[in-house]
Amino acid sequence: QVQLVESGGGLVQPGGSLRLSCVGSGFPVDGRAIGWFRQAPGKQREGVSCITGRDGTTWYADSVKGRFTMSRDKGKNTAYLQMNNLKPEDTAVYYCAIPTGGTYVPEDPLFFGPWGQGTQVTVSS
Repeated sequence: QVQLVESGGGLVQPGGSLRLSCVGSGFPVDGRAIGWFRQAPGKQREGVSCITGRDGTTWYADSVKGRFTMSRDKGKNTAYLQMNNLKPEDTAVYYCAIPTGGTYVPEDPLFFGPWGQGTQVTVSS
């Protein structure tokens, strides 16, 4: 059974950093595309970053480009999202998920699942 568990969130001041982890089970993290998404209160879930399964090509939303970096560790079956220079508008619950079908749009959560509990990121002074 495919399962993804997010962790690493917390409260950080503007300009600070956090590293989120996404531990996968039931599938090889390095063999599948994985996406990071976030949902702020009152807003729709949005794509933040995605890494392809084939060659590790990464995609980032314009709002996080240059600040966030996605990676994965085959040995730990874990994907990471390194978030630097955090801003208050980055405050959200962050989720990771994999494509549910053969094709996907990296910024569209409708193509991804299953959804876990997520991890809360709060950027505030």
